[in-house]
Order: sequence, then structure tokens, then C-alpha cells
Amino acid sequence: MSYQFAQNYSSRRRQNWSRNQNNVAFVSAIKLGPVTHTVLIALMITVLGLIYLTQATRATGYDYETQKIDSQIATLNAEKSDLEIENARLTSLETVKNSSVATTMTAPVTTEYAQQ
Repeated sequence: MSYQFAQNYSSRRRQNWSRNQNNVAFVSAIKLGPVTHTVLIALMITVLGLIYLTQATRATGYDYETQKIDSQIATLNAEKSDLEIENARLTSLETVKNSSVATTMTAPVTTEYAQQ
């Protein structure tokens, strides 16, 4: 690493430095050519693309798991409603048969039908 003064070719008027003004500039000892810059940019783009693909794949995996769980929930809800209907059907006959109104009822002596 080496540092150079930034004001190599300045006039006499510019020699007084103001606040927050850099008077030293960093000069890199390593010089890179245009081919190296192109390769480095292509490498960075490739790495960013791979990072994006891993994130997109991970989100898709979560989507499949969510879809599977949603289908299980729908199946269980349908089964629950079927069981509720079955429970109501089975308990309603027993409830009517054992109710106080049904026990006090008697069978009719005669049955007559209306004729036209």
C-alpha cells in the first residue's frame, strides 16, 4: 500500500486546505486489467445468482409443505363434519325413543283413512 498526495499539479491559490478535504489519496499497488475486471464481475454475478436460486428453491419447498398441510386440514375437516352428521343421526333416534313424550305415547286402537 502506498499513499500519494492528491494535489500534485495545483496552483498556488489552492495550497491552503479547507476542512474535511482529503489531501492524501490511496493508490493500489495491484493493477488489474479489463479481462480480470470482466472475470471478477462475471464471478460476482454467478455467486449472486446462486444465492438467489437457493432462496427461491427454499421458498418453493415451504410452499409444497404448506400445500400438503392445507390438504390434510381440508381432509380432516371433511371427516369431522361426516362424523358430526353420523353422531347426530345415531343419537337423535335414541334421544327420541327415550324421551318422556315417547314413553307416554300409546299405540292407536284403530286407524282410518280418508277417502275421496
